[in-house]
Formats: sequence, structure tokens, C-alpha cells
Amino acid sequence: MQAFFVLVVMPLAVGVLAALAFRDTRRASLAAALVSTVVLYACLSTLNPSGEWTMLATFLVSPLTLAFALLAVLLMFGHGHLQRRSRHF
Repeated sequence: MQAFFVLVVMPLAVGVLAALAFRDTRRASLAAALVSTVVLYACLSTLNPSGEWTMLATFLVSPLTLAFALLAVLLMFGHGHLQRRSRHF
């Protein structure tokens, strides 16, 4: 259950908070990416005090957390679906 929280729920919450804090997609995406990586490292360090998980482990699982954080930001700004453009001939 801790892994689900750290890898799915936490990045989604970070992405939503970043989207609410910044009204620009670019800044919110950057903030969500940085904060989710730092929080992931903090969670891995806290949940594993013996040091078996290293910084390398954080970098190996960070693409998953980055994807969920950026997904949350894009969904908050309404970029989750493709917008069809009309063709004018």
C-alpha cells in the first residue's frame, strides 16, 4: 500500500497542487516534475532508513512519478484530450 501511495497518489497530488499554485502550464509542469522527484527521494529515504534504496533507485522509478505528476497538471489545464482542428480549404 505504501508503494501505491508513493508511486501513484503522491505524484497526482503534487501535480494538482502545482496546477493550482501556478496558472501557467510550463511553470506548473516544471514545479510538479521537480517536487515529485524530491518528494520521491524523501519518501524512499524515510521508508527505508537502512539505506538499501539509493539515489539510483530514485532515478529508476522517477519516470513513473514524473508521468503521473505531469498527467495531473495537463488534465487540470484541460490538455487531456485532443482538440480537432477544422480544415479550411
